[in-house]
Parts: sequence; structure tokens; C-alpha cells
Amino acid sequence: MNTWGTLTDTFSRLASGGREFSRRTRTVRRRLAVFMAVVGPGLITSNVDNDAGGISTYSAAGAQFGYTLLWSLIPMTIALYVSEEMCARMGVVTGKGLADLIREEFGFRSTFFVMIAAFFVNLFNTVAEFSGVAEASELMHVSKYVSVPLAAIAVWLLVVYGTYRIVEKIFLVACAFYLSYVISSFYAKPDWLFAAKQMVVPSVHMSSAYLLMLIGLVGTTIAPWQFFYLQAGFVEKRVAARQYKHARLDVLVGSISCMVIVFFIIVACAATLNKHGLTNISSAGEAAQALVPLAGKWAGGLFAFGLLNASLFAASILPLSTAHVICEGLGFETGLDRKFKEAPAFYSLYTMQIVVGAGIILIPRVPLWKILIYSQVGNGIWLPVVLIFILLLVNRRDLMGDHVNSWGFNVIAWASSIIMIVLTLILMYTAIFQPSSGLSGFLLHLFHFH
Repeated sequence: MNTWGTLTDTFSRLASGGREFSRRTRTVRRRLAVFMAVVGPGLITSNVDNDAGGISTYSAAGAQFGYTLLWSLIPMTIALYVSEEMCARMGVVTGKGLADLIREEFGFRSTFFVMIAAFFVNLFNTVAEFSGVAEASELMHVSKYVSVPLAAIAVWLLVVYGTYRIVEKIFLVACAFYLSYVISSFYAKPDWLFAAKQMVVPSVHMSSAYLLMLIGLVGTTIAPWQFFYLQAGFVEKRVAARQYKHARLDVLVGSISCMVIVFFIIVACAATLNKHGLTNISSAGEAAQALVPLAGKWAGGLFAFGLLNASLFAASILPLSTAHVICEGLGFETGLDRKFKEAPAFYSLYTMQIVVGAGIILIPRVPLWKILIYSQVGNGIWLPVVLIFILLLVNRRDLMGDHVNSWGFNVIAWASSIIMIVLTLILMYTAIFQPSSGLSGFLLHLFHFH
């Protein structure tokens, strides 16, 4: 009898355990389904930061300074997450875009400055992205007079005729293509243990070139346009306040994945270009060419493919950010789920930025380096203003309710923002007043076609 009772109890516990396991499995699946429904804006926005200009900067950092700048990726990840998380929170709590909130809370004059800055800075940045398309395609022996028009038509058709869900899925696939840099770094055969050590043990040099490159890394990672696109993405996706924790996880995953790709780009160039003394690299295209004899044609080819993917990716999204800023600021209809006739201003602005951005690249002997410098200067002027607007808005209890920044988060947010502002202003000053030295000398040659 005791034996039978023991067996009964055992089977009862097993059945109870099975039910509990099944319940937990369903809970995990449900949470995963909710996260997958929310994921997108954070992952896409963070990875678009790895655009043509960013890849060129990361390549130059690895070529010139080896592994020594890897330590900066951890604080940069924190700064990227903190700044984007505030925008994600505002988007899901208020259901409004950043430019919309600036107009409502601070008036049209403030919004007008933001709109003008967005238009010109993003236009110059869009030109830089199409220059990345041209450089990558020429590495693949395709003329820019063929590749750039085709790329412009492709991104225009995708955005104008695709729904938000379709466009987002394609953008998420584009994020996966960044893995080409991971594979390329393994072909380079780096010293992984030394790279890991440099990640956690800062190796700071006080030379002006090192400090300027450090500033350049920060400047190319945190860009004003991303805040508007990120917040608009969560609004357009109709993510509610109850899904905030999933939106926050999306931003966290995006910030980390962005910096992981940066890590592998720097490592690939440090293990090959820096090791063999090829430190004078001025663009991602030159890095791809130099990798071929050092790490094999697959490494160079994957690096060039990554540049093409990143340039197309960013060329699609930067004009979208501009369209969101201006149309939100003026109160016009926005959104990829609307047809052209339902949001004519939104799609007309997008079309104009694509046409002008691609058209400038096709002009013979266009002074592209000047455009890049102007975009850096524009980012330097625009970034402090946008960050201050974000911090003022996210701390308004009448707007955010219980979702205002905590005291601790405010300390991190303000400290990160002040550091980013100071570093960006230094970069802007150097670009204007010392254009022939340090990082500015590198910028002068960035995307220059030989």
C-alpha cells in the first residue's frame, strides 16, 4: 500500500511538474511573441549608425591605432542606449514623434530650427551614403553611374510602395547582413585574447591624433537623426505603454549589436592593416582593397559587401528621418502605411532627398569632402540642441507621468549627453579651424574617389 502511495505521489508530482513546465513554456513563448512584435525600431536605428561614414571611421581606427580604442566601445554602448531609450519611452508613452512633441511643448520657432537643421544635415549625410554605394560597387567593378541610380530607384520603390511591416522586415534582414564583418574578422586571424583585454583595460594615448579619432568614434555613433527616426518608428508601429519593457529591450539589443559589429570591424583592420603598417587608410573601400592581399579575397569581398549593405540601408532611412521631422513639425500626415496621395508632403520630401543625394554623386569631380565636413559640422550644431530637448521633454511629469527619468537615470543621461556634446563640439571646431590635421585630415579624404 505504501509503495502504491509512493508511486501515486511520484506520478502526481511528475504531472504537476509537467503542467508547470508547460505553463512556463507558454509564458516564455507569449513573451517572445510580444517582443518579436515590438522589435524593430531600436535594432534598425542602432545598426544604421554603422553607415558608410561610420565604417570608414572604424576602419581607420583599427588601421591607425590597432586594438587600443576597443575600450571606448563599452561607454559608447551605454551612451547610445541611454539616449535612444529616452526617445523610445517618449514614443510609447505619448504616441507622438519627437518633432511633434517639440512643436507642441516649445512652439514653432524651436521646431523650425530643428526642421532646417534636419533637412540640410541629413541631405549631406544622404550624399555620403550614396558615395558609399558608389565606392563599394566600384570595388565590385560596377560603375557608379550604373549602381547609384539603381540603388536610388530601389530604395525609393521600397519605401513608397511598401507598407511599414514589409519595409521593417527588409530592414531587419539588412541588419543580419552586417554579419559579413564578423566573418571577415575571422579571416583576418586576430589576437582574440589581446582584443578582449583591450576591451576592458583602457589604453589611452594623449596624442592629438588618438584623441581626435576617439572623438570621431563618438561623433559617428551618436547622430541626431536617429532620435527622430527611432521615436517615429515606435509610434508608427503603435507600441503602447504596456509594451514599454519590450521596446526598451529592443533598444538594448540594438545598441549592443551595433557595438559588436564595430568591434569586429576594428579588430579586422587592426589584425591586418595595422599589423602590416598600412595605417594611412581613408575610407572603408580602401580598407576592403587592402584586406585582400593580407586576409584573402573573401575577407576583402565581405568587407566591401558590408559597405554596400550599410550604405543602401542608411540611404533608405536618413531621408525617412528628414521626412518625419519636417512633416511632424508642420503637422502633416506621415507614415509608411499611408499611400502617396494620403501623405504627399512626406513622400515628396523623401523623394527629393533621394534624387538630390544620388544626383550629387554623379556630378564629375564633385567636392565630396566638403559635403562630408559640412555634415559633421551640422551634426555638431544639431546634436546638443536635440539632446537638451529630449532631456527636458522626458522629465516633464505632465507629459510622461510616472515614466519620467529616475534620479539615477538622469545622472547617467545628463553626464552622457554633456560628454557627447563636448566631444562633438571639439570635432566640429577641429573640422572648421584645423582642416588639414588629425581627424579632419582623415575626413577631408573620406569617400574621395581616386
